[in-house]
Amino acid sequence: MMKPLKTIYPYILTVISLFLSSSGIAQDQQDQLSKAEAIQLTLENNYAIEVANNNLTIAENNASLLNSGYLPAVYALAGMNYQIQDSETDRDDGNSFELNNAESDNYNASVNLDYILFDGLGRYYNYQRLKEARNLSQLDARQTIENTILQLFSVYYEVARLTENVEILEETLRISKDRVLRANYQFDYGQNTKLEVLNAEVDVTNDSINLMNNRQQLLNTKRDLNVVMARNLGTDFVVDTLVAFTPSIKLQTYTDSALDNNVRIMQSESNIELSEYDIKTTRADYLPTVGLTGSYGWNKNNSPASAFFTGSTQKGTALGAGLNLTWNLFDGGATTVRYRNAKIARDNQKLLKEQIKLEVERDIENARGDYENLLQVYEIQEQNVITNQNNFERSRERFNIGLITSIEFRQAQINLLNAETNKNLAKYEAKYAELQLLQLIGQLLNVDF
Repeated sequence: MMKPLKTIYPYILTVISLFLSSSGIAQDQQDQLSKAEAIQLTLENNYAIEVANNNLTIAENNASLLNSGYLPAVYALAGMNYQIQDSETDRDDGNSFELNNAESDNYNASVNLDYILFDGLGRYYNYQRLKEARNLSQLDARQTIENTILQLFSVYYEVARLTENVEILEETLRISKDRVLRANYQFDYGQNTKLEVLNAEVDVTNDSINLMNNRQQLLNTKRDLNVVMARNLGTDFVVDTLVAFTPSIKLQTYTDSALDNNVRIMQSESNIELSEYDIKTTRADYLPTVGLTGSYGWNKNNSPASAFFTGSTQKGTALGAGLNLTWNLFDGGATTVRYRNAKIARDNQKLLKEQIKLEVERDIENARGDYENLLQVYEIQEQNVITNQNNFERSRERFNIGLITSIEFRQAQINLLNAETNKNLAKYEAKYAELQLLQLIGQLLNVDF
């Protein structure tokens, strides 16, 4: 039963070694992707951010003077009429006059101007509402950018975690390969049994497979990061695995002003402003509208001859101006209903703000608690790595002189592997929790990553 394993084992090691060595060569040729470069690429290329920026441009266009209603409407009119007429006229003296194919035509053109002088300030409030809608679009764009940056670092830190795990697994595999070599020497000199060799070879196989799986996960996660940055999926890179945490004093300073900077609360305040302008715009419908009109026109009329008159051509120009007043004294109560509904909508927005404020306060407290807890876990895991590293070194010394078995040595090796990977997980979970807290307190875009 052991012979097939011994026969295929060198082939497995050869394939695994080729895979690992080729991956190592490729990694040396990879470009360094810093956090700043990742943010820049995301801000420039990410599709969700581009859509948000386009929506912001639309809101800015809507809030421009061209869409305010303050500018007059100027339009031109022109027309032409042509007519052929046959007529017969009987006179009182008994004679008759017959006119066939009498042609007449008329030409006219004018330039007209309409301008609202006063509409109950409805135009003013509507213009202010458009400006506030632009501010809301800016907040929406900021929220999209924050969510995208958070998504970016969720994937970026996962790439960093897997990168460090790969390095740990590479070291684990190297130690396991040395153990196989040592076991073979000892077997050749009769210092151990074949079982020790086979156990060492099985551990190498398991470590190799774990390394291959982690490398594949790393490649998949790099593609995920390229999707966030909207660049070619085949672009390879290495990331920065250094993590710096924001000082607690600075975090506390940020938290003290969190409700003033949280984007959700700011959006709710903007929605209240919009509803206030809706009320004022509706109230303006109770007042009259005064408009100015002006025109300059030209016309030409060619008339055919008739029984009493000869044909004639008339030309003329006209310049006119006027004022008009429109006052909707009663519209069946529709304006009153709109006004009442607008006030209710404003009250609803105020209630929503209080609800959002309460949710944000809860989320901040939860995020701060999670961050502090994960930071402590990371510190504990750091100490745990030191403890397991010391335990592994002493176990290796004792294993080399035959004081412990290979099973005990392997357990110490696995304990160290788990401690190091758990430390990596804790480090990036704590950093991501910090970023979530920074987003909630409105400072995600104001800190160094």
